[in-house]
Amino acid sequence: MVEVGNLNTLAVSRSSDFGLLFDGGELGEILMPKRYVKKGYRAGEEVEVFVYLDSEDRLTAVPEKPKAMVGEFALLRAVDVTSIGAFLDWGMPKDLFVPFREQRVKMRQGESYLVHIYYDRASGRIAASSKLDKYLESSKKFYKEGEEVDLMVWQKSDLGFKCIINNERSGMIFFNDVFQSMQRGEKMKGFIKKVRSDGYIDLCLHKPGYEKVTELTDTILAYIKDQGGFMPITDKNPPEEIYGVFGVSKKTYKKAIGALYKKRLITIEEGGTRLV
Repeated sequence: MVEVGNLNTLAVSRSSDFGLLFDGGELGEILMPKRYVKKGYRAGEEVEVFVYLDSEDRLTAVPEKPKAMVGEFALLRAVDVTSIGAFLDWGMPKDLFVPFREQRVKMRQGESYLVHIYYDRASGRIAASSKLDKYLESSKKFYKEGEEVDLMVWQKSDLGFKCIINNERSGMIFFNDVFQSMQRGEKMKGFIKKVRSDGYIDLCLHKPGYEKVTELTDTILAYIKDQGGFMPITDKNPPEEIYGVFGVSKKTYKKAIGALYKKRLITIEEGGTRLV
């Protein structure tokens, strides 16, 4: 079954003067306009294409991918605002429509908005919504503490940064776990730090627990060796400096340094740390 607004692997049906036609099953033949056909294809050959509706609302197959597809979230810029809604640049010839009822705040031309892309079966068109909560609250997927996930920065709050987890849930990275710049719409890897009894999820950017500390001790030892056996860093340095060198929080760094000290692999001096 063809998924409108997503990548599909379709078989070539035939060629025509207008381009290449694919077998769309119940949806009939789907045209790839001639300007996208870069080589010859034989009937029955399978090709991965993105299927969407063109400016005349005809199903169209193209080899190019948009900035985001149906079911995904993306930070997109409004290129036009009309009496019926806003239009966003999502990297396709036909801009992405956002109805007024799906705008959390009234959109303005030139501004960028984090939106969820969906396929409206009633109207038969691909559209977007900036009312993200309703697309994140329905998921009941269970996450394990320490699990690696894909994150997208949603918005900044008084506590930290709210993020979208795997395109389906929301969670929070608290400020004391952030030691790098974070921008709305930015994508990154993260970890489940804690799943609360009320369903809320705490996140962190580095692997939590002892496993992370073990990895870091090896990194610190290798770094000191590269520096000739001494580094001008201790647990007294500011968190930003520690993150700049090792990419971890000061709390995690102190655990790793403590483990190395207990094993008598290092000594802590006035101006730094020395390899034994």
